[in-house]
Amino acid sequence: MNVPAFTNKRKKEKTGDMMKTTRMKTLLATTLLASTASLTVNAESLPGEGVTVQPVQSTIAEETFQTLLVNKALEELGYDVKPIQNVDYNVAYTSVANGDATFLASNWEPLHTDKYKQAGGDEKFFRQGTYSTGAAQGYLIDKKTAEKYNITNIAQLKDPELAKLFDSNDNGKADLTGCNPGWGCETVINHQMKDFGLEDAIDNNQGSYAAIIADTIARYQSGKPILYFTWTPYWVSGVLVPGKDVVWLEVPHSSLPGERSGIDTTLPNGKNYGFQMNSIHIVANKQFAKENPPAAKLFSIIKLNINDISAENLMMRNGQNKYEDIEAHTNGWIKAHQKQFDAWVAEAKAAAK
Repeated sequence: MNVPAFTNKRKKEKTGDMMKTTRMKTLLATTLLASTASLTVNAESLPGEGVTVQPVQSTIAEETFQTLLVNKALEELGYDVKPIQNVDYNVAYTSVANGDATFLASNWEPLHTDKYKQAGGDEKFFRQGTYSTGAAQGYLIDKKTAEKYNITNIAQLKDPELAKLFDSNDNGKADLTGCNPGWGCETVINHQMKDFGLEDAIDNNQGSYAAIIADTIARYQSGKPILYFTWTPYWVSGVLVPGKDVVWLEVPHSSLPGERSGIDTTLPNGKNYGFQMNSIHIVANKQFAKENPPAAKLFSIIKLNINDISAENLMMRNGQNKYEDIEAHTNGWIKAHQKQFDAWVAEAKAAAK
């Protein structure tokens, strides 16, 4: 029996359609499998997804750079990082300890030892690794006055004639640009002024450090003697350069309050500026760190050169001090150190496995 030609053609078309359908099903299945695999990889690469992080820092705007760098690394891990909350140091430590905040990127050790312990210490905080090293503090005067009157030690200001050199309000006492209440350094300064017998010779001016140091710099620029406290990393030492414009003053003997009483602050070079060298750490809520190994790993390995902090702070002092400016500085730093930044994120991601 002869089969009409159109029937064979129909069968071939039907067979072709079935093959196309099969290929489409296969392609669809493959695509779905690939998509599923992609989603799985993506989920593995974002271990912080769905987890909220609340960073806190002190009211010192110059600490924003340090905090933002950690924030951006956490965002790479998928964490939902909330805007930074600016609070007093004491509130910051208490908030992190209680879980109301997640981390603080400016734990000064040993300056904040008492604050750290009073808020719960190692039982409440996760603190591993060192974020930055080489943070210094102390008293300085302008180099011209130091050399003219051979002033090398703050105790020399017990001499009324020397104290008057730094008197800006004609009360016969030297005016010291001090440290904001609540920062930690103010307790050391107050303790030392009393212990060194300088309370009748020096007025320790406290308040808004940024405003007082601005007046101090203006006084220096007008050719008058200056006496001030400062620390590194901070922009002040980029404007009043130690060794060039100003000199560090030694103290008569080591004298620290609280937990650190009895500690020798003499440096390896034999100089004693009254303060220990500090390292800066990230402290996080201990329970959060336990539940989030990738974040904990990041906190323990990320590092920032102290000179980079000072350089960024100087840009802020020179007018680039808006949040958008600081964020641009942070992004610029990451771009310049992309390989290292990516390595931190990769190592932190691996902690999730």
